[in-house]
Amino acid sequence: MPDADAPLRSFRPFMRFWFGRLAGTMANQMLMVAVGWQMYELTGSAWDLGLVGLYQFAPALLLVLVAGQAADRHERRRILALCMTVQVAIALTLLAATQGGWASRGLLLGLSVAIGFAKAFQMPAQQAIVPLLVPPEVLPRALAFSSAGMQAAIIGGPALGGFIFAAGAGTVHAVCALLFAVAVWLFAGVRHAPVPPSTEPVRLATMLAGVRFIRGRPAVLGAISLDLFAVLLGGATALLPIFAKDILHVGPWGLGLLRAAPAVGALAMSIGLSRWPITRRVGRRMFGAVAVYGLATLVFGLSTHFWLSMAALAVAGASDMVSVVIRQSLVQLETPNEMRGRVSAVNAIFIGASNQLGEFESGATAAWLGPVGSVVLGGAGCLLVAGLWMKLFPDLARRERLLSP
Repeated sequence: MPDADAPLRSFRPFMRFWFGRLAGTMANQMLMVAVGWQMYELTGSAWDLGLVGLYQFAPALLLVLVAGQAADRHERRRILALCMTVQVAIALTLLAATQGGWASRGLLLGLSVAIGFAKAFQMPAQQAIVPLLVPPEVLPRALAFSSAGMQAAIIGGPALGGFIFAAGAGTVHAVCALLFAVAVWLFAGVRHAPVPPSTEPVRLATMLAGVRFIRGRPAVLGAISLDLFAVLLGGATALLPIFAKDILHVGPWGLGLLRAAPAVGALAMSIGLSRWPITRRVGRRMFGAVAVYGLATLVFGLSTHFWLSMAALAVAGASDMVSVVIRQSLVQLETPNEMRGRVSAVNAIFIGASNQLGEFESGATAAWLGPVGSVVLGGAGCLLVAGLWMKLFPDLARRERLLSP
């Protein structure tokens, strides 16, 4: 393996994984654009659009224990390749249904569940494999660079999918199938030092080991729960259409820019962190990043100027990326390899719950307080959580380095 100070491109297994993740994420983003558009054309129902996302999240919640156990007992690269193969089949099914004229609401919802099943196994294996591809000293840089690729795919995937959609939904599905197939080939070729699989018998106690491990590690529990409650309270994504139309008066084009702003900030920060990783005072910097996220959310909620709102969302995305990289590094470095799959599965549920429940919380409080009141309350709540968690997890706040002594 190259020296820890070598550029990331020198770690060839990691770069192969990185390109595979980029292709898979890009394809998934494009697929969601096409599925959402087709669903709305078929039903004209916003409720059905919401069901597409819910049906994808439900399998991750139901399979968290099984998926984590699988990532610890089987080769993670093979799990990733298999998950991408399933998504190739889904894209080809959508292509056939679109070309044959038999796409329906039930089919789209059923395939959304299938995507959720594939991603339920993909997420833990994807998180847990990175520490096998780079030495511990390089992990923060690798995670930041990996996040940069994901943010680029999140920004570019929907735009590319919308552009290709002009040639028809079938064309999008065909391109997605090709990208998923590329990801299969890349993941299948990832090589790393052999790691003996877990030999523990499969029973409920071993499946719950990830939950017990997190509960017994204050640094891991504090980092994961801090992110959960900060995003749960501070997220404003679900209310962006209201802000674009009724407060900032910018129309659909402005909504697109507002939705892209957090990802642009996150992308810029992740590129910076891959070049200049955080190595000292990690606890205070993580809490500081959460506080900046809360302040940026407050500014966005109170702003009536479009470009100020754009800047606030970009700052929120950048500060959230600092928190994400530190949290993921802490979780992976504190967790032994034989437990990483189960811990990563629990971590993935926390991430999904914060996003899904955060949208529900925003909508519920907006119905009560209005959109501005909802976002301002969320930003203030985020600041409150940061201060409270510093009291509840003082060792995490004083944490000096990612690698514990």
